[in-house]
Amino acid sequence: MSTYSDIKRVTTNTLQSLKQRGEKISMLTAYDYSMARIFDDAGIDVILVGDSASNVMAGHETTLPITLDQMIYHAQSVVRACLRCLVIVDLPFGSYQGNSKEALNSSIRIMKEAGAHGIKLEGGEEVCESIKRIVGAGVPVMGHLGLTPQSIYKFGTYTVRAKEEEEAEMLLRNAEALQEAGCFSLVLEKIPAALGTEVAKRLKIPVIGIGAGGGVDGQVLVMHDMLGITKNFSPRFLRRYLNLYEDISNATAQYIKDVKSRDFPNEKEQY
Repeated sequence: MSTYSDIKRVTTNTLQSLKQRGEKISMLTAYDYSMARIFDDAGIDVILVGDSASNVMAGHETTLPITLDQMIYHAQSVVRACLRCLVIVDLPFGSYQGNSKEALNSSIRIMKEAGAHGIKLEGGEEVCESIKRIVGAGVPVMGHLGLTPQSIYKFGTYTVRAKEEEEAEMLLRNAEALQEAGCFSLVLEKIPAALGTEVAKRLKIPVIGIGAGGGVDGQVLVMHDMLGITKNFSPRFLRRYLNLYEDISNATAQYIKDVKSRDFPNEKEQY
């Protein structure tokens, strides 16, 4: 019997197996070849080419401005790096909400032009028709409920979702609807931990959380937050594993000093 470390390529079926045997799923975002290569070599299960690229790569205030062409560019870079992990790509705002045909066309472009392994989209029952159509064409779909950043102007805040019983019940209904529509997995963002646990228990598909507690089937963080590249973003769910903002800033300051003082390059660093 093969062990998890023997897996040569993580698939949607792998994630299902991990849930069934109670092994947690690890997922990070990435947007370029170099970082994706490091994550893949380290053994990450899933890389999400997130529309958070709009924030961390392009400097926009929200995820809304990033285009399908830009997402495909980032996805192409990530896919080239990954020999083992599953690569999922966000459908950006405006590329699937119009109708199910548009959603399918956007998904096919991501699969054909980027070589991705699946797509992710936000929403509940209102996107189920699109999900059925995309899955029917052979494209794996990951759902996303709770705090859905593409709907930020509707909510008006990034606060915790589904704290009230009515919204919690609606989230549970939507989660079951997404599973029924054919999603292979579901992301829950910024909801009470007890609700995250309840969703993961009810669903057969893997549930991956970001600020959804430890009772779900896996966790995802934005790369720039996990590595401490971002400085002014500190939600409760974030654990920083490095402080690269400070390290890179210090290294840059040292480089400037060495250049100005003529210390760099020295004799050994010349031809």
